[in-house]
Amino acid sequence: MKNITQSVVKEVTEVLGHVDSDQAVQAAKELQHAQRIFITGTGRSGAVGKMFAIRLMHMGFHVFVVGESITPSIQSDDLLLIISGSGSTTTLKQYAKQAKEIDARTVLLTTNEASPIGKLSDCTLRIPAATKNRLDSEPETIQPLGSQFDQSAHLLLDAIAVYLLKQRPKHHDSPNLVQQHANLE
Repeated sequence: MKNITQSVVKEVTEVLGHVDSDQAVQAAKELQHAQRIFITGTGRSGAVGKMFAIRLMHMGFHVFVVGESITPSIQSDDLLLIISGSGSTTTLKQYAKQAKEIDARTVLLTTNEASPIGKLSDCTLRIPAATKNRLDSEPETIQPLGSQFDQSAHLLLDAIAVYLLKQRPKHHDSPNLVQQHANLE
């Protein structure tokens, strides 16, 4: 088991080492400047998005998860963050089109910047990880399906959260973050 754990950690470390820092900072700036943030993804990528939404909420951002019954309509001053390894998921592509129709900004986390959703996005953040498609251009992995992408996306978004905390010093200390943490547990 230890060898498997070390292999997974090594894979994700290598992937994150190839992420373009300028793209990550640009994505963070897009998040900073948005009136409200809407996050979407399907499957495990959607779960990663929900974890990031929680982090943003703790930090005082106005954030919503697409598909939840209390999510309002997106407006022109808002941002849609899409997490899609392939960048071609049909429902997510439709969300990107809808956001663009009302002039909302879109940010895509993906392995494929030239994907259909990438072409619709204002900002892309490429994560050079393996997906379920196992394209020749993707790195090797011992993990099933898109695990390498999802794990890398989760850690990269946590790093972006730390970056954003440093930009918002009054939200940086633990008491402020804990104050926003759920207390109906």
